[in-house]
Amino acid sequence: MIARTLRMSGGIGIWLAVVWLALGLALPWLVFPRLAADIVIWALFAVALDLLLGYAGLLSFGHAMFWGASSYLCGILIVRAHWSFVPAVLGGILAAVIIAAIVGAVSIRRQGIYFAMITLAFAQLVFFFANQFKDFTGAENGLQGVPRPWLFGLPVNDDRAFYYIALAFAVLGVAFALRVVHSPFGQVLTAIRENEPRAISLGYASNLYKFGAFVLSAALSGLAGSLYVIAHGFTSLDTVQWQTSGQVVIMTVLGGMGTIFGPMFGAALYLLINDRLSTLTNSPGFVMGALFIVVVSLFRRGIVGELIHLFTRKKPAA
Repeated sequence: MIARTLRMSGGIGIWLAVVWLALGLALPWLVFPRLAADIVIWALFAVALDLLLGYAGLLSFGHAMFWGASSYLCGILIVRAHWSFVPAVLGGILAAVIIAAIVGAVSIRRQGIYFAMITLAFAQLVFFFANQFKDFTGAENGLQGVPRPWLFGLPVNDDRAFYYIALAFAVLGVAFALRVVHSPFGQVLTAIRENEPRAISLGYASNLYKFGAFVLSAALSGLAGSLYVIAHGFTSLDTVQWQTSGQVVIMTVLGGMGTIFGPMFGAALYLLINDRLSTLTNSPGFVMGALFIVVVSLFRRGIVGELIHLFTRKKPAA
């Protein structure tokens, strides 16, 4: 199924998948394993946003609520209920899906800046609850001391071992996203993004399709958030702040919206540069902002988006 989906995305999609998988397998030997795990997890988060932004055309400024809520619930299930790896991750995904169903029912009828502001408002509500229920979340101190649960009876305390587990989950998540965008459902989403009135005139319930994309995007974000808390052993209010939503938007735009592989590259580039700058300057945000302006100005489709366009555009007829 994965191979068929990649063929549907063209030859360039197969090559990108092979390159990204090879780099993913080698990554923990090229950088610190924990940084490598962060790159894979944030890449999955960026793919989740791209499913909504790049294909449904909906800009969410509140995706941190799915990332943060899933990390909190997954951590609580591990610390208090002593759940194992897979059930705790599934619990985090379920939390993100439930929140998305509630938020989507209210916001999906809006477009543009109105949709973005509604999602931001709901994200601030999640931040408020995370800050108020300190007995569960730890408030300003965060949820600390989250142990890494065993997976199928095997410990995953080693950082490299955990990295490859996170990579396996991320590969499944990206394969799922590819399958969605190249399915009839994904094609209708693209049609709605390009010309919603025409799609409605053809009989498609646009709000229902956008609601489905919103929930699926939240589910992948929940998977990424659950892996994040297991990787770090804690989660904090930073995961539900609006800055986190802004970061994943920057990653997606840097790599290229509507490409799936582009946001993965954008996440890796963002984290690697930010990690390097943190050792060189006290204000890495200024440099990242300048880089973002340059990329948006020179690469309208994002870095990977421009490369895909360059290699797939048709030659003009003689």
